[in-house]
Amino acid sequence: MVPYEGKCGDCLTTKELMTLYETATVVSNSLDLVASLEKALHILKNRLQLEKCVIHTLQDDTLLTVYACIDFSKHQKELATYTLGEGVTGFAAQSKEPVIVENLHSDMLFLNKSGNRDKNALSYIAVPMLVDQEVIGVLGASMSKTTAIGFESTVRVLTILSSIFAQSIRSHDINLKEKERLKELKLYYKMEWDSKVHNFGDIIGESPKMKQVYNVVERIAGSNVSVLVRGETGTGKELVAAAIHKRSKRKDEPFVKLNCAAITDSLIESELFGHEKGAFTDAKEARKGRFELADGGTLFLDEIGDISASAQVKLLRVLQEREFERVGGSKTIKVNVRLVAATNRNLEEMVKNGTFREDLYYRLNVIPIDLPPLRERGDDIALLVNFFLQKSMSNHKKKVLITDEAMEILCQYTWPGNVRELENTVERIVLMGSEDGISADEMLLLLPAFNQKLMCQRRIYSEES
Repeated sequence: MVPYEGKCGDCLTTKELMTLYETATVVSNSLDLVASLEKALHILKNRLQLEKCVIHTLQDDTLLTVYACIDFSKHQKELATYTLGEGVTGFAAQSKEPVIVENLHSDMLFLNKSGNRDKNALSYIAVPMLVDQEVIGVLGASMSKTTAIGFESTVRVLTILSSIFAQSIRSHDINLKEKERLKELKLYYKMEWDSKVHNFGDIIGESPKMKQVYNVVERIAGSNVSVLVRGETGTGKELVAAAIHKRSKRKDEPFVKLNCAAITDSLIESELFGHEKGAFTDAKEARKGRFELADGGTLFLDEIGDISASAQVKLLRVLQEREFERVGGSKTIKVNVRLVAATNRNLEEMVKNGTFREDLYYRLNVIPIDLPPLRERGDDIALLVNFFLQKSMSNHKKKVLITDEAMEILCQYTWPGNVRELENTVERIVLMGSEDGISADEMLLLLPAFNQKLMCQRRIYSEES
């Protein structure tokens, strides 16, 4: 074995130039990269009489497997697998330098794991395929008595082609990953749309307390710090998270959501971090988690106080190290995700009780945003009623009028379910109301909780009298 040391030689011959031109043309004009690379290897064989041409690519930074080849059977392809430093192929990848085996019949470095040695072959050359000094794989070929060019010329041609092949493979892999990411995001957003449980509309409200929320969102949206949105159920925590994302530098990247309370403890880690095939009974194929889907963008975790102790530990690691492993996997995956969490629970009390990790709490609570309940937002109630009224009338193709007296009742109601309850109530009003106008008495019938409370107050007053 002889490590190749480049020398300043003669110019490329016409034969070499034509070989380079034809191989580069074949690789650049095909949508099927493996097929085009094999055509390029055939050109090497036919023009320069190089035998057993093969391209290995580096997988998981440790294993070199056959990516494209000629004159190899399916079984031989499977056998021709090398680790870094193993054999001439592994040594070329490890050293990042071309390696020449002058006599492959006597040099122990030529392992011939595929069992595909040609008796006419005399020497073997392995050239690393590099992109910015990163090893993509190795291009190898055997020389025989009929090879049209010598050692130095062969190394020179293979080195030029290795760069072309490496760039093509790198670009192809990047495109595949991007297509897969877009496919998964499309599926994710389709599921979100089909579920019809999320409202992507803008936040409605002009009360002083909501203006305070807007001011905080504007100040912190451009940063990458974690945000903890707190408030009662139905106050619009998800809309605040979306508003932060839309105003951030990540606005063109994914906004991915997960309601932690809706996922069982046994599945929460799979939803967050993904899983490998066979990780558990129903894991029939590998699946990305929400962190991978949100890479480069924002991840919104609602009801963060409901995650298990095990998931809390892994979540803390992601926030600290920006890396994790899928369930059932060992490969470390790095991500760049901004986390916005939300809860209606008292996390401070949970920390005292030992049900929520104190270190995770401080990681999440870098910027706290407290959303006011609807009953404290004054005139915002009327604004929200009118907003949802127009939306519901458009959806149901029906016109309904709410009288001033009926609106007054809506504004007096305490709305324990907050904005979500108001939206559902307005839809009920549209379905049950008429174009002539809903009276105060009719509105009381459409607010069972309000009507029950009023009746209870009247009964107490009657008993006291």
